[in-house]
Amino acid sequence: MVGLKPPEVPPTATMKFISAGMAGCIADLCTFPLDTAKVRLQIQGEVRIPRTISSVEYRGVLGTLSTMVRMEGARSLYSGLAAGLQRQMSFASIRIGLYDSVKQLYTPKGAENTGMATRLLAGCTTGAVAVACAQPTDVVKVRFQASGALSERARRYSSTVDAYRTIAREEGICGLWRGTLPNIARNAIINCGELVTYDLLKDALLRAQLMTGEDGAGGHGQVPSLSLQHPTPGSSPPLDNVPCHFVAAFGAGFCATVVASPVDVVKTRYMNASPGQYRNALSCLLALLTQEGPAGLYKGFVPSFLRLGSWNVVMFVSYEQLQRAMVLARPAPA
Repeated sequence: MVGLKPPEVPPTATMKFISAGMAGCIADLCTFPLDTAKVRLQIQGEVRIPRTISSVEYRGVLGTLSTMVRMEGARSLYSGLAAGLQRQMSFASIRIGLYDSVKQLYTPKGAENTGMATRLLAGCTTGAVAVACAQPTDVVKVRFQASGALSERARRYSSTVDAYRTIAREEGICGLWRGTLPNIARNAIINCGELVTYDLLKDALLRAQLMTGEDGAGGHGQVPSLSLQHPTPGSSPPLDNVPCHFVAAFGAGFCATVVASPVDVVKTRYMNASPGQYRNALSCLLALLTQEGPAGLYKGFVPSFLRLGSWNVVMFVSYEQLQRAMVLARPAPA
């Protein structure tokens, strides 16, 4: 795999912020059908589809995708994409683009290495702030993805703008922030699972010099975390390249799926619920456990992993390359 080599000039916080939002949108465009399939499988058993001859249960990832295309058309795979892209431009920009800056803020002055606690705290912080800002877009996205399981008459919104207006009018402004607490919990976990795991895996790969290739063995320059590699003068840079990013991102996606799947299921069901269906996120969790048992917490795990794993690979590889492209395109100081 070919990619831009790390420049010696570090990217600015603004470059990271913009790159993260753009990379999140690219990843969403590539993996959105898997996310829609995940949502459909998670809400199955909750959304009461009228039991007619044409009613079909979703079975597995490929079965869900094929059923959606057959019953609703190919466009249904991208239902809610507009809200999804709006979400990434605000959500990914904050939780990923600001991770390095917040991590540096929490790192004690004079510390040679960033500790695990600091990385976890930074991941929780940016994840929580991102949710607080982007929650309305997430609510609309989930409801559009779930609406295809309903008949035409039962669908609640005609467009993304109509969804924002209708939710605010019928459920109040607070309706746009429905499920904020479980979403904060989910994204704090996912942020730690994704960013911290990616941080640690990439760090380990570079230190062990495992991702060897045509560049030869890596040197012993300063090893980066999530940010770009900046070799020390006179040393060969470690192989901070696309294969390294790919492996670290895949591992991050798997870890994030394992730890975040239970709270993700609760978040999805609570966001998609009708007003008054659940008192709070805890009652949603209890109802899920009562109806389906602990296995219900991992409903849709396979599409969740396929989506989150592939999303992480596309996003982190794009993020690293976009940062480097921005640095290289920046005019040299006079």
